[in-house]
Amino acid sequence: MFHRTYLRVAAASLALLALTSCNSAPDTSNPAIEDNDKALGAEQHPQLLAEFGGAYPGPQSAYVAQLGDGLAQKAGLGGQCQFTLVNSDVVNAFAVPGCYIYVTRGLLSIVNSEAELASVMSHELGHILANHSGRQQNRSLIGQLSVFAIALITGSDRLTQMAGKAATFFTLRYSRSQEYEADDLGLKTMIAAGYDPYEEAEMLSALSRQERFLALTRGSDPARSMPEWARTHPLTDNRIKRAVRAAEATGDSNGTDKEFADRYLNALDGMLFGDDPEQGFVIGRRFAHPIMRIGFEAPEGFTLTNSPQAILLEGPDGIRGEFGGGAARGLSLASYVEALIAQIVKQSPAKVGPARAGVVNGIETIVVPVSVTAQQGTAELRIAAYAGADGAVYHFIIAQGSKPAPQALDALFASFHLLDDAQVRTLRARVIDVSTAASGATVESEARTMASDNRVAQFLMLNALEPGQPLDPGQRVKLIRYVAE
Repeated sequence: MFHRTYLRVAAASLALLALTSCNSAPDTSNPAIEDNDKALGAEQHPQLLAEFGGAYPGPQSAYVAQLGDGLAQKAGLGGQCQFTLVNSDVVNAFAVPGCYIYVTRGLLSIVNSEAELASVMSHELGHILANHSGRQQNRSLIGQLSVFAIALITGSDRLTQMAGKAATFFTLRYSRSQEYEADDLGLKTMIAAGYDPYEEAEMLSALSRQERFLALTRGSDPARSMPEWARTHPLTDNRIKRAVRAAEATGDSNGTDKEFADRYLNALDGMLFGDDPEQGFVIGRRFAHPIMRIGFEAPEGFTLTNSPQAILLEGPDGIRGEFGGGAARGLSLASYVEALIAQIVKQSPAKVGPARAGVVNGIETIVVPVSVTAQQGTAELRIAAYAGADGAVYHFIIAQGSKPAPQALDALFASFHLLDDAQVRTLRARVIDVSTAASGATVESEARTMASDNRVAQFLMLNALEPGQPLDPGQRVKLIRYVAE
């Protein structure tokens, strides 16, 4: 999260893409990426990487790029696409015009075979082949950070509907017919590349397992109990059944190629799992950053979503906000808040209430209410800023939602604190460790070694196992380990 300490609140650029409608079936016989799409993708690529964690630096990136290049060749798009492994633990994959295709390391963590990964990458290539982004009306590619500034600049109603999950990378959402079309085109690419066509259904099943795991660990909120890929690519039982029928129609046998599974697991071994320490750790309703040595805890009913630039918060009754940071650059805390408000408000009418200065857990702080009038009405914001060490400043910006919740926000603001050495030592990076089950090993005995909560449930999900399913001697499994100190 914002490990580069400069002010980011209004820095994210707003990139709107006007899209037109076209109801005719796409011609994929001689695919080529249009020059304007190439230019758009090249322009957006560095901005996307800056906002969503950057390219993952591990060796898995080269593996993803090589796999993608081979699939693009089979799809008729050889040499025209760029594949990037994104440093995010959110389960997602997406494609943008210009054939820029992104896969998160979170998605890699739930995949168990190269063929499964090939299916989702082929699906994204299908969206490119069918030009689905260009066939949607009134859609836009829009980063979801700095939503306050964006809302005020554009006069939109996003002040009261702020997105609470930076991991929902885009507002593009495909129709059922578009998803089916991308599935069909992706299946052709998979078969051309020599992969088992049934692995498309296996990949969709992996996403279903992830959805059930999230429901178990995050509660009944459907927005939190769903992989991000399933939000933008609707996942239904009918879609999985359709994928099985499509595989059956090819006449290929339903067999798993062990070579593809082993090659994938070999590549995956050692990849970072969960939060990146440079972005801090979200642990339930708590956030802790071992490098900045800061933390806070949100009240009951709040959820936190980590991102490279900010922690996004959602609370009851439409409360939305972010926790971010910057550099004082010689400014006093009061002047920093004034500059922050100016960046948020821009030219919109605003009423700034009296500042309340104080000390929270030994840290100088200021809380300021701001009432901002935009085209869609008035937004009530509360800003809390804290003077950190070495010229760093941290802040909350919260839109209060439909019902003011001063007590909850006061509790949130009062929870900000510095971490001591003991607390920092508990915040350790984790990696995926591919291990071989010994004779007599069980799900419970393997899961017991996992560096995670809900160990058995997570072990089952990561390894595509069902409750009660035995382990075979010599079976390769994914475990979560702490990085050795």
